[in-house]
Amino acid sequence: MTLRVTFLGHATVVIELDGARLLTDPVLGRRVGHLRRHGPQPPLPERLDAVLVSHAHADHLDVRSLRRLGDATVITTAAGAAHLRRRRMTATVLRAGDAVRVGAVSVMAVPARHDGRRLPIGRPAEAIGFRIEGSRTVYFAGDTELFGEMADVGAGVDLAMLPVAGWGPTLGAGHMGPAAAARAAALIRPVTAMPIHWGSLAQIGSPAPSRQPATAFVRELERRAPYVRALVLDPGQAAEL
Repeated sequence: MTLRVTFLGHATVVIELDGARLLTDPVLGRRVGHLRRHGPQPPLPERLDAVLVSHAHADHLDVRSLRRLGDATVITTAAGAAHLRRRRMTATVLRAGDAVRVGAVSVMAVPARHDGRRLPIGRPAEAIGFRIEGSRTVYFAGDTELFGEMADVGAGVDLAMLPVAGWGPTLGAGHMGPAAAARAAALIRPVTAMPIHWGSLAQIGSPAPSRQPATAFVRELERRAPYVRALVLDPGQAAEL
């Protein structure tokens, strides 16, 4: 079966595999919090089987975007589900190691190293990535720093989606830049690696984000993991694997 992915910007990707249509970390509007979208606003995805939300940060869990998606099943962390409950929305909670079936594919929550609480309040909370298994296997890292167990999380992956930037001028703890993402690809050894978390959102008043993180990731990948194919999609672009 064909695996098709459409990059809508930041960490928002439509994944089509074995008849299932999944959407990750949807941010679909012109603005979320103090961040503004640069470039065209993405179209509303059609016929979704599930929405996968890696953690409760506003640039990954955007309530307005989720409301626009209607009754699509939301799968997220305990902190993400609690935030949605306060807004009279429901979600399926997965913790690292849990899995559910979505149509013909399995969706498993896998570890991430990132503080997933809804900032600026609350206690530190879990963030997760997702491993999607069908006729192909996809690893969506969400937001995370590099950690050694990625070699196990990503074993046998056809496509790894790895964050390569943030939304500000610097990266704090719990994030990867291009070099760290390339080191992650070297650990995971996927057939293809795709940079995410770049190119769409920036703080209001800041310059538009550039392609530099994605370009630097390709360069680092060629140096650190030349056996891994790079797939760079600009926001709005799609590819079949």
